[in-house]
Amino acid sequence: MLKIQEIRELIRLIDQANIEEFLYEHEGTKVHMKKPAGTPVETVVQTVVEAPKAVVKEAAAPVQEATQMPTAPVQEAKQAEPPKQEVKADNLHKITSPMVGTFYAAPSPDAAPYVKVGDKVKTDTIVCIIEAMKLFNEIEAEVNGEIVEILVQNGQLVEYGQPLFLVKPE
Repeated sequence: MLKIQEIRELIRLIDQANIEEFLYEHEGTKVHMKKPAGTPVETVVQTVVEAPKAVVKEAAAPVQEATQMPTAPVQEAKQAEPPKQEVKADNLHKITSPMVGTFYAAPSPDAAPYVKVGDKVKTDTIVCIIEAMKLFNEIEAEVNGEIVEILVQNGQLVEYGQPLFLVKPE
């Protein structure tokens, strides 16, 4: 099975090349990428399983997330844009992800989020959890201030150094 980094690298290479369609099959995994001339790559990753097949299809930006979700016969994953506010980036502190993993805004699915826009935080305030390899890492605010914007959605895959929150320092 291909790792997410390998899929991302394939997407980058196909996006930069003059190739319009790419198909790769290996050990039950099928990667099919298409891009009409002048548009971003559309990727379909399919894994053959004993039960239903899992397909994740996304077409957003030139570099995309492509993950395998063996939960339904055909599953479409679309990431909705978080509501954008007019926020000036001047003097705002970015809380960034210290690792690659999955962002969780709350300690459990039925619990309230750690922070919301407008909440006051201190340097030791836990703002979220990043799950990496079944380890849940609590992320602290690193600064005293007010949460101005949450840049990622609950359950979203985040990269090392990716901004998660914008904080107006006190």
